[in-house]
Amino acid sequence: MENRPRTKAADGNVPQPIRNDGAGAPDFGPRDVMRDMENPDMLVPPDTDAGLTPNLKFSFSDSYMQLSHGGWSREVTVRELPIATTLAGVNMRLTPGGVRELHWHQQAEWAYMLYGRAHITLLDQEGRIFNEDIGPGDLWYFPAGLPHSIQGLEEGCEFLLVFDDGNFSEHNTFSFSDWFVHTPKDVLSANFGVPEGAFSNISSEKLHIFQGNIPGSLVNQRDQPNYGTAPQSFKHQLLAQEPIKSPGGSVRIVDSSNFPISKTIAASLVEIEPGAMRELHWHPNNDEWQYYLTGQGRMTVFAGKGATRTFDYRAGDVGYVPFAFGHYIQNTGNQTLWFLEMFKSGQNVDISLNQWMALTPFELVENNLHIGPEMIKALRKEKWPVVK
Repeated sequence: MENRPRTKAADGNVPQPIRNDGAGAPDFGPRDVMRDMENPDMLVPPDTDAGLTPNLKFSFSDSYMQLSHGGWSREVTVRELPIATTLAGVNMRLTPGGVRELHWHQQAEWAYMLYGRAHITLLDQEGRIFNEDIGPGDLWYFPAGLPHSIQGLEEGCEFLLVFDDGNFSEHNTFSFSDWFVHTPKDVLSANFGVPEGAFSNISSEKLHIFQGNIPGSLVNQRDQPNYGTAPQSFKHQLLAQEPIKSPGGSVRIVDSSNFPISKTIAASLVEIEPGAMRELHWHPNNDEWQYYLTGQGRMTVFAGKGATRTFDYRAGDVGYVPFAFGHYIQNTGNQTLWFLEMFKSGQNVDISLNQWMALTPFELVENNLHIGPEMIKALRKEKWPVVK
């Protein structure tokens, strides 16, 4: 059994960087004790950790919070977590009636509703409109370049946005109002066929998020003139999806196979019960970007060449696993651990270490690891659950 952290201090409550085998020494210098208590496996790494592995964790709590009348936003991009080059995340809150202004991106946008409800609109490349209400556990996906908006309904809302480029930033989007401000008024007049005075009250400040009125019923909005309704849904009800259950938890997978519009981002909503773990595995298609929803857990990442590092996560944290790095996620708390794992890919795929060993000729596995036949027999009895 690996050596775990132990407390060694005069008051008995302050954790110290000392293993049970005596390795380490007390830290009497300036320190953030609360941070150390949240990261026991970084303060006292398992004795199996070794080598140089980059930081694979960043908390939204350490991000810059942009406050607006109508809500707030904060982001974790490659600037906050340099290893996360494939995906970036934004956490956003809208008040009742709060609006994320009309805009578009060079990147595709994937979203998960954390709390409350919102109304979304999108115009597709054929001039067809998509209007929908989004509730807790629902997703949306907006392909790159398509204009859209988000507005909080009666109770307001909070959601996670994920973009298929780690260099993305909310501050570099194409804003509806910003374009008007930076277009000569005589050009606007000629384009829309109205006097220049019609544009005299346009604000010179970029709106980003602003306070509006709670939108009317979805039925009335669908009655507005347009060139038809978008034939493909940009919304998916993930929590309504039947989970794949296994001893210790469950998983809901959403990718282009059951949400066809989502061609560049695939995801899983993973549930791990206390005492359970997401098995040892890796992903053969792309890096993994994680967002922790509830509970607490730890992840050890195997980077090859003897490099392994363990991180502790809790609600609001972002985790990252580079392409093909082996890892597991273990629930270390007393409540259920929920997290999202996302990939810049149209498909969600992984390789199970258990399955690989079970399906490989026993002699070959035995010669590699010098293990007995009882382990192979045990592996072959399983159905290789994602959570166990």
